[in-house]
Amino acid sequence: MDSRRKFLRNTALIAASATVPNAALRAGEKTPGKLPEGDDIQSTYKNTYIKNIFVTENEFRNAKPTLVAAPAFQQAREILPSPVWKGNDLAIDMYWKAWEIAFRNIKDPAPTSGFTCSYIDTAYNGNIFMWDSTFITMFARYGTRAYPFQQTLNNFYAKQHPDGFICREIWGQSGLDCFHRYDPTSTGPNLIPWSELEYFQQFGDLNRLHKIFPVLCAYYQWLQLNRRWQDGSYWSSGWGTGMDNQPRVQKQYNPIYSNGFMTWLDTCLQQLYIGKILVEFGFHTERWQEIEDIEEETKFLKKYIREKLWDPKTAFLYDRYADGSLGTLKSIGAYWALWTDILEPAELKRFVAHLNDPKTFARKHPIPSMPADHEKYQADGRYWQGGVWAPTNYMVISGLRKKNFRAEAFELARKHHDQVMQVFKETGTFFEYYAPETTSPGFLARPDFIGWTGLVPISILFESIFGITGNLQQNTIEWDVRLVEEHGIDRYPIGTEGLLSLRCAARSNNKQRPQLVIESNVAMKLKLNWNGGAETLQIKPGSNKF
Repeated sequence: MDSRRKFLRNTALIAASATVPNAALRAGEKTPGKLPEGDDIQSTYKNTYIKNIFVTENEFRNAKPTLVAAPAFQQAREILPSPVWKGNDLAIDMYWKAWEIAFRNIKDPAPTSGFTCSYIDTAYNGNIFMWDSTFITMFARYGTRAYPFQQTLNNFYAKQHPDGFICREIWGQSGLDCFHRYDPTSTGPNLIPWSELEYFQQFGDLNRLHKIFPVLCAYYQWLQLNRRWQDGSYWSSGWGTGMDNQPRVQKQYNPIYSNGFMTWLDTCLQQLYIGKILVEFGFHTERWQEIEDIEEETKFLKKYIREKLWDPKTAFLYDRYADGSLGTLKSIGAYWALWTDILEPAELKRFVAHLNDPKTFARKHPIPSMPADHEKYQADGRYWQGGVWAPTNYMVISGLRKKNFRAEAFELARKHHDQVMQVFKETGTFFEYYAPETTSPGFLARPDFIGWTGLVPISILFESIFGITGNLQQNTIEWDVRLVEEHGIDRYPIGTEGLLSLRCAARSNNKQRPQLVIESNVAMKLKLNWNGGAETLQIKPGSNKF
């Protein structure tokens, strides 16, 4: 039985035996659903909190509940962005089905939970997950005009501890932490700021940025104090990384629960990336001087990862064992490096080339979470022993676009989207993850998983297949046209009021200059790219033909 099924079984047993008081004791609370305030810590533990000054600014901890009723899907459909892709009706059907399931999964918080907002459910076991919610809100932001999905993350902010800790999984009914904060599996990955950055770039909500800045800084600083080794590198665990059962630690350690006395590559890369996001947030809020320690750490982590975790012979990044030797697993987690600047161009090219190698990651359904030539690779995925996952594929594909590997990103996106679509054609739904060797769900994968799999029919379609991204801070729409079929998006949202209709006519080949019609109610800059050239154009309010 895989790790997540075991956990679900144990969760069900706990719920069935109605041990909420015991759960409360384990979670460090005095009253179910109530966070400790000041010195109000549950009685079985001594109060060991070293209070973080940023937490005193956390407005979410004492906020009154804000319940927002979910509209009917048919009502929301009239507001949501509407894609057009001639000759690809199944892709459009899949897009709308994803939104239908998403709206079905909107929940009001349980009365005893202490959550402050209605939210989109993880679609797993009734609890909320930090890792899942980050990626759910990545695609859900496109539906902001129909429903405030981003407030899902507010429930994690509301549960922040006095020292900055936020648990990675929180019970849906009681609102209690599922793990003690010093449990090696208690928290991570630290990715919520990435979702908040994408949301800010799309909608420019500076007021929200001011509110979340101290929360996110306090959590980062908790990780600094509690998840680093003496050499300054970071550790985690199978559950802490979200990649439950990858064979990363040495054999004497448990792959799910133990840190293995190991430097965890993806955690180091994530802290480097997130640290830079927080510094950017600091500039927007005029508070960057308060987190100079985080800025300094990003410089250290860049140097450490490059010197200690990069292997030039194999052109890959690895975990590091306690004796200083490197691990041997080529994990998909290494591709968080695409969101950093640790590799030189020639090194990056060799690193990316692994994605095109049929012996490792270029399988029928790319990209498996670990390479096919590993002894523990499973053709049915077996969770993170080869499974193809929407969040990590989104991370890799979007990272490739950021690093200007646009052709590679497009091809991977098309293959990934097509495999998910073929399973959708057969089943009418989406799954938690997919098998790498067949067009099928992964082993024991959960259905109706919207859930983070909404990334594929929505975000991957918009950003990596259509090639359309918006950035309000730069007042720019970037359109990297790779398709030859007619395609586009109606009701594309940007900022508080901006709406655009973006259409590209069919082309005879991918080198032909795209012919665009863009209707907009706001002025923006258009950065147009295609296989045959690039132009920067000005979108004016009204109808524009380019």
